[in-house]
Amino acid sequence: MSEVNFTNLVEPVAVDRKTALRITVLGGGSFGTAMANTAVRNGCDTMIWIRDEATAKEINETHINRRYLPDFQLEQDLRAVSDLETAVRDRDIILVAIPSHSFRSVLRQIKPFISAQAVVSLTKGIEAKTFSFMSDIIREELPEVPYGVLSGPNLAKEIVAGHPAGTVIASHSELVRYAVQQALHSALFRVFASDDVNGVELGGALKNIYAVAMGMAAAYNVGENTKSMILTRALAEMSRFAVKLGANPLTFLGLSGVGDLFATCSSPLSRNYQVGYALGKGKTLQQATEELGQTAEGINTIVQVRARSNELDVYMPITCALYEVIFEGAPPMNIALSLMKNGHRSDVEFVLPHHLV
Repeated sequence: MSEVNFTNLVEPVAVDRKTALRITVLGGGSFGTAMANTAVRNGCDTMIWIRDEATAKEINETHINRRYLPDFQLEQDLRAVSDLETAVRDRDIILVAIPSHSFRSVLRQIKPFISAQAVVSLTKGIEAKTFSFMSDIIREELPEVPYGVLSGPNLAKEIVAGHPAGTVIASHSELVRYAVQQALHSALFRVFASDDVNGVELGGALKNIYAVAMGMAAAYNVGENTKSMILTRALAEMSRFAVKLGANPLTFLGLSGVGDLFATCSSPLSRNYQVGYALGKGKTLQQATEELGQTAEGINTIVQVRARSNELDVYMPITCALYEVIFEGAPPMNIALSLMKNGHRSDVEFVLPHHLV
């Protein structure tokens, strides 16, 4: 972030200077587009970087992202660019909405153009093989850069449509938290702050697992009792795993935890829910992902978290059962059966002594 804008941000009248903030979103998927559109609505000078030059040109001409948000008119002042240097150089905040498998390579490409920009991840996933979260990758590839992660119950189509919503910006830097709030907070989009980067990021990544499970359950027309049990046991499973990695369990009671879990697991708009539903209807993983046409981070997350939970000896029955169903041909009923094991556990994590939970 430039020196001038850092100065503006700490002045008492900074709220009246939102137009000074220069925001770039890297990635033209549904959520990246929604955040770019939100920043424009909030008075920011906003660009969105899209790899394909023809797509960028079409968005500038039509103000529609035909691939990801075809039913919505975007703000007139949103500028799409395909040149990475133009998108990154001399900006204030870089919001990275790149799928986890490409996240590192894009950061390496922007490194020559980074001076004092803040870099904030919008990606809810885990890098394959390394088990790196996006904040880990930012620290590794851009070690001098102030950074943060944004996560919450943020279904892109609802945000673009103007439905009230909230999210969480997590950063160890108070200034990054404040800057992102200035860029995105509005009457219809509330931005809360947190310093628990691990917890917020884990909530965003882990809930994708359970959205796949819930989509699969919906395909089998399970009852409301079963859905409620899946949600609450998923929350216990998420927080149990996250605490092992240093997160604050109370973070999971907020928007980036139970809030995101509920939204993703209960909405057919969720990509991971859609993949789970297709799998539940008997389609192969390849068929389900091809029909979706977008990245469903939950599939990779299932693989990564199952392996890591085994290493850490964390009890994650839903995740393990999902892996067996998707990759080992186990019957989907195994997911339901996994919920019925270990009946002596507490239904609220960290309440009873360890030997009882």
